[in-house]
Amino acid sequence: MDTPKIYESEYRFCLILWAHEPVKSSELVKLCAQQLGWKPTTTYTVIKRLSQRGVLKNENTVVTSLISKEAVQAAEVDALVEKTFEGSLPAFLAAFARRQDLSPAEVEEIRRIIEK
Repeated sequence: MDTPKIYESEYRFCLILWAHEPVKSSELVKLCAQQLGWKPTTTYTVIKRLSQRGVLKNENTVVTSLISKEAVQAAEVDALVEKTFEGSLPAFLAAFARRQDLSPAEVEEIRRIIEK
């Protein structure tokens, strides 16, 4: 199954959901008001929209995710690599490494990940 596209504001909402799930929709309304400055109608609209796209489920006013944070992040990286680097992961990594001040420990961690 392809991971649905999650837009910026939806992702910020999902961060709250992932940190608190399972969570009552009324509690999500309070959290989104505090952390995002959203009105209740905005939160309920996002819940409905993401439910329709298969990102979360809302059963008996309890909201849980159907897609993990890691899956969403991986899909975003895949889309970025495809769009910006013509699908070339080495080109993406080269561009990333040139723009970052990586510590020796970070370089070693990346090396271990690549070797896996």
